[in-house]
This record gives sequence, structure tokens and C-alpha cells, in this order.
Amino acid sequence: MLKRLRESNLLFWSLEILIVATLIWVCTNIGFLFQPIGTFLSVVFMPIVISGFLFYMLNPLVKVLTRVHYKKFQISRTGAVAIVFVLLFGVLAWGAVSLLPRLISQVTQLIYHLPSIATEMQKEATKMITNSTVLKKVDITSYTKQFNGEISKYAQSFLSSLSTSIVSVITTITSVTIMAITIPVVLFYMLKDSEKFIPAISRFLPRKQRPEMIGLIQKMGDTISSYIGGQVIECLFVGTFTAIGYMIIQQPYGLLLGVIAGLANIIPYLGPYIGIAPSLIVAFTQSPMQVVYVVIVVVIVQQVDGNLIYPNIIGRTLKIHPLTIIILLLAAGNIAGILGMILAIPFYAVVRTVVIYLYNMVELRNAEQLRSQTTVYQPQPAKATKADITPTKKHK
Repeated sequence: MLKRLRESNLLFWSLEILIVATLIWVCTNIGFLFQPIGTFLSVVFMPIVISGFLFYMLNPLVKVLTRVHYKKFQISRTGAVAIVFVLLFGVLAWGAVSLLPRLISQVTQLIYHLPSIATEMQKEATKMITNSTVLKKVDITSYTKQFNGEISKYAQSFLSSLSTSIVSVITTITSVTIMAITIPVVLFYMLKDSEKFIPAISRFLPRKQRPEMIGLIQKMGDTISSYIGGQVIECLFVGTFTAIGYMIIQQPYGLLLGVIAGLANIIPYLGPYIGIAPSLIVAFTQSPMQVVYVVIVVVIVQQVDGNLIYPNIIGRTLKIHPLTIIILLLAAGNIAGILGMILAIPFYAVVRTVVIYLYNMVELRNAEQLRSQTTVYQPQPAKATKADITPTKKHK
């Protein structure tokens, strides 16, 4: 009887299910043990992610500086990192002194004027309805009132949260301060010791696959660096020249709307439409001609970006079809929202690089095996026989 029970599948699977249920129950009751680990990871995760982003953006500049030669003088890796840090902090200080106060002022003005902007939009929409025979049949008044109420509600809740939630403000300031201290330190050592990263990892790799794995890691790093560097250049171009164009046409909140357009441009194909939406809303409250001017500015900037900047900086490195990008954005947007749309393209580019690299390595190995197994037939010279060696007798 005991022998049958030991050999039965029912007893085996019952014990397996019991063990799994016991492990789940134990893990749910000792969650407090893993809470410090989760807190540690949540605190460390964001500084490492931001430092990694800045590393891939600044590492090409460090490499260029280390290649500078003048007679016997050469910039060391540490010296190049120090120069990059000085330039970075200089740009940040200039932005904090000249741009940040204007941005804060425009943000507060825009939040304060949101109800009046909604009212102006309602008036303009009413004029368009009364002057158009097609739109008279559409009841837009209810939609505009609802939109006005939503904007007023969000503006009031935002202002009230700023004034009441002192604890959250203090917590945010503390976390930002900690990140401002830790990110430069992590970034400095990433830039300084990046060349030691691959030799350190190679010790843990199998000897046979070590060269291939190192090549794959380098390819992945080059892909991420090219994408991040190119995306930063593209966003800076779009944001800068859109803000300049808005200032030329005297668009209200031009600097803020230009920054929004530059940040939204990080999402391929859909970013320009997201970036132009707030500017069109503001221009709609000014005049119909202001809407036309805004469209002209955005079209010019996007045409220059699409024909010069994107193909030469990002298009050559990624080589992803536009239809593939649109499908990726739609899927990632439904799965993870805006963050998924931002990360979908670089993630796909890395996976694509890995797949292509592994495929090429497999093809190369198969070709080498075929070459080694195939033996070329070479005919051996025939052995001389006794008759060939013995001289023939002459007949008299």
C-alpha cells in the first residue's frame, strides 16, 4: 500500500502543490523582511537610471577629448571627465539663472489664466458655430462648458495642492536634493571607469563565448549611446527653434510652449502633434491668424528636423521602418502609457541589435563548420610499376 502511494502521481502533485502553497504563505507573512530591500532599490533606481542616461549622452564627448593630441600633451580620461563636468555644470548654471525664472513665471501665469483661456475658447467656438452652416447642427456648447469646468477644477486642485500639501513638498525637495548629490558622483565614476566595465564582466563569461559576448555588449552600448545622443540633439533643436519661432510671432508663453514641444518630440511621429496642441489652444484664444502662424512655425521646424536632423543623427544608426515605429508606439502606449512610448524605440533597437548579432554569429559558425568538414579532393600521383621502371629490350 505504501509503495503504491509513493509511486502514484496524485501523491507527488499533492506534495508539490502543498509545498508551493506553504512557500506563498511564508512569503506573504515575512514581507517586512523584504521591505528594506524594496526601499533601497526604489531610492537607488532613479539616480542610477538618470546617471546611465547622462553617461550614454556624455561618453562620446569624453572619448573625443581623450583623442586630442598636441605634441606630447594628451588629455587623460579623468581630465576629459572633469572638462565635461565643468561644461555640464556651466550649462546648468546658465539655464538656472536665465531660463528657469522665466519658465516658472510663464507656468504660474498659464495656470492662473487657464479659466480665462477656456472662456475665450468657448467664445471663439460659439462664433465659429454661428458663422458656419454645418456646425450649427452640432451642440458644442455642452462640450465647451464641460471642458471649461474640467480646466477650472484641475487648476484649482493644482493650486490648492501647492498651498496645502507642505509635507509632500518637503519630501519632494528632500528627494531631489539627495538625487542632486548622488547623480554627479555616480555619473563621474561611470564616465571615469567605463573602460574597466567590460574587462570586469569578461571574468564571469565562459572562455569560448567571451569574445562574442564582449562584442555583443559593445554593440548594445553603441546602439543605446547613438539613440540617446541623437534624441537629445533632436529635442534640443526642436525645442530651441520652436521657442525662437514662437517669440518671433509673439506667441504668449513662447518659451514654455517651446520647451513642451522639445520634450514631446522624444516620442517619434506622435510627439510633434502632442507638442503643438497646447500652443494651438493658446493661439486659438488670440486670433485665427495666430493659429496659422503657429502652424507655419511648427511645420518649418519639423520639416528641417525630419529632412536633416533625424535622418543624419538617428536614422542611420537605428534603420527602423516608420510603420514598425508606429506599431511599437501604439502597443507600448496601450501597455505602459507615455513612459512606454518613450522607451519602446530604444528597447526595440537593443533587442534588434542582439538578434541580428546572434544571427550573424550563428551563420558565421555554420560557415566555419562547413569549411572544416569539406575536404578538397586532390588526386595523388600514380605509383610507378615494375614494368615502367624496367627498360624495354630492343629487338634485333
